[in-house]
Amino acid sequence: MRVALAGAGAFGIKHLDALARIDGVETVAVVSRTLEQAREVATKYGAGLATTDFQDVLDSPDVDAVILCTPTQLHAEQSIRALRAGKHVQVEIPLADSWPDAQEVALVARETGLTCMVGHTRRFNPSHQWLHGRIAAGDLSIQQMDVQTYFFRRSNKNALGQPRSWVDNLLWHHAAHTVDLFAYQCGEPVERANVLAGPPHPELGIPMDMSIQLQSTSGKICTLSLSFNNEGPLGTFFRYICDNGTYVARYDDLLTGAGEKIDVSNVAVSMDGIELQDREFVRAISEGVEPNSSIGSVLDCYRVLAGLQDQLDGRS
Repeated sequence: MRVALAGAGAFGIKHLDALARIDGVETVAVVSRTLEQAREVATKYGAGLATTDFQDVLDSPDVDAVILCTPTQLHAEQSIRALRAGKHVQVEIPLADSWPDAQEVALVARETGLTCMVGHTRRFNPSHQWLHGRIAAGDLSIQQMDVQTYFFRRSNKNALGQPRSWVDNLLWHHAAHTVDLFAYQCGEPVERANVLAGPPHPELGIPMDMSIQLQSTSGKICTLSLSFNNEGPLGTFFRYICDNGTYVARYDDLLTGAGEKIDVSNVAVSMDGIELQDREFVRAISEGVEPNSSIGSVLDCYRVLAGLQDQLDGRS
């Protein structure tokens, strides 16, 4: 399978490292904002095409699939263009930053019949997979999820500390992980959602702190706190309060409520959630099946986010 990567920043590199560990996959093209960066990354990963023009990838008969790690504002448009060009698509989270755009991508994916997968990585992290298996088996039932997503980003920089050309978003990007995971783990949609936001950053123009409440159709609840003002510890921490135990997931680590570590090393073939995500993308294309985190399975998350955005904008 011949894959092109668009967006050779911090997260794009994670995908390239993951693809290099998957048999039968070749990275054939890299698209970046500057030609210098595109060439440097393409050389490192053995890709024959380095370009700043996304259309070059769409026009290439040597590209079967595209992974989009570009700025959020480009995700929907580029997904649609790639699908219409006959390329399978994995678009990093978020799928879009509006409900109409998310629906349009879903429509085009259905029309083309191609694989369209969204990078909801939490579905693939072994810690969350372990819990999902217990929940699906009937051993656990979620009563509440308590989630903290904390970063220190008072300037416009990416995860590598490099200047960004676009502004990240707590609601459409970071909250999307938890909104989708909560519904996925509960096995039912979010019925009610509320949001409060702190004051916007004077230069970035976005709220730097946010509090979100979710409730599923059967009454399970989720409380999500997000901040770009937090100086540590950084990352996302999930507390699952269940009818039969409490668990704390920190990326690939899983602990009981008492702090005892749970071995999740045998849950999947890797401990790297991005690699597992990419393996699922490749498997879905190869076998012609719907992947976990297909656009259809995650679409409702964006309905919820749009409703929260309406609240912040005073429209509901």
